[in-house]
Amino acid sequence: MPIRTNRGRAAVYRRLWGWPLRSPRHLGASIIIFVVLVVTLGVVIPKVLDRKATDPSAAGQTSASSSGTQVGQLPGSSGVSLPTKQPPPTNAASAAPPAADAQLIAELWAENWIKPPPDNDVTKWLAQLRPYTTEEFLAQMATIDPKNVPDKITQKVAAKRSTVSSADFEVGTDTGKVVITLIKLSPSNEWRVNGYTKAG
Repeated sequence: MPIRTNRGRAAVYRRLWGWPLRSPRHLGASIIIFVVLVVTLGVVIPKVLDRKATDPSAAGQTSASSSGTQVGQLPGSSGVSLPTKQPPPTNAASAAPPAADAQLIAELWAENWIKPPPDNDVTKWLAQLRPYTTEEFLAQMATIDPKNVPDKITQKVAAKRSTVSSADFEVGTDTGKVVITLIKLSPSNEWRVNGYTKAG
């Protein structure tokens, strides 16, 4: 017989809510049922959401309508082409003829580099290189003993690699070939030596 009064409903609800507290066994069973219910919902709900997000029929319709071809069918002669991977940028793309002022700076730097002061004073040596060298590289050269630099140039400065913003020049010395690297400063657009290495 259906419950028709508020007092009757309250009594039924009180009995339902009070059931877990009647005994330790009821409480343990209630906890187990609650945990199983939470775990089930935690597993089922994400699967349902993922299934809706990746509906294969919807994806197939979208790809077919966007490309104008059937799924799995290669585009014909309608002018549609598959996307291709662009080649990586190469140094040749930015290559440029060696700038005359860059070569002049490299020549002046090389001449002053191999001619330290008679007393091998590092400060004086760096002062004569300063007009042709970046400040960052001058700080590195402060650790070099001028006595260890070559004594003379045996081969003229020649361009080895050049772009619009950097250039490598090779010069022969009595201790071997050296590659001098220059960069173009911004915004003055002046070329300065930013490093050198022994040629391999």
